[in-house]
Amino acid sequence: MDLAVAKARQCGVGWVVAANSTHFGIAGHYSLRAAGHGLIGLAFTNASPILVPTRAKQPALGTNPVCMAAPTDRPGEPFLLDMATSAVAYGKVEMKHRTGQQLPAGWAVDSEGRETRDSEAGLHGGVLPLGGLEETSGYKGYGLALMVEILCSLLAGTPVGPSVRAWKSDTAPARLGQCFVAVDPSAFAPDFSGRLSEVADVFRGLEPADPDSPVLFPGDPERAREADCARRGGVAYHVNQLAHLAALAQECSVEPMRTVD
Repeated sequence: MDLAVAKARQCGVGWVVAANSTHFGIAGHYSLRAAGHGLIGLAFTNASPILVPTRAKQPALGTNPVCMAAPTDRPGEPFLLDMATSAVAYGKVEMKHRTGQQLPAGWAVDSEGRETRDSEAGLHGGVLPLGGLEETSGYKGYGLALMVEILCSLLAGTPVGPSVRAWKSDTAPARLGQCFVAVDPSAFAPDFSGRLSEVADVFRGLEPADPDSPVLFPGDPERAREADCARRGGVAYHVNQLAHLAALAQECSVEPMRTVD
């Protein structure tokens, strides 16, 4: 992203792809780097195939996130959209399994490509695209996931879709493709950040259907979560997560994570 920012400073738009990469963590980290320079930042990556395309039986795409951050004129309040193109991140299926809960409808399919609410079956099947089944517009999420694949693996010349290394496999390099875009708003219409702040106010000011659930602006949930963690003095974990981490620490012969209470 830093290279894309430098290119945007010079040309108005900077577009960079990375080849033969691996899991890059949080997409928002990269987009926010650009926003911190007063630029619009976009970040994309392909991933190991765990998403089952519409009408398919087996996983053939990753959760392939899309992310955009854009600066307002209020420090610490950028627009931030960081989302998977799958109905849900695979980690949420794992979390439901570890806590013994059923999956919500529209999250996953079993190994035969049939929708399932059984978390064990979902782990062995795959996640659905954003939108879920075909009749609930899952084909849109499938198209978005494939769009990310094009911007990442095809532009970078890396493996595509079902050819990407399997999830949790270490038999070969991951060879993921990633795409980073930075846009200088000053190359376009004036007062971008000020107008975006006004847009945020408009949407936050919409009358909510439920008075106890106000309309949010993208980035608000993350800021609320960050404030909650600061107030707690750390991140809250489910007891089953802690047990899993303790077992992993023992397996790796390292000190287990200590909790604050």
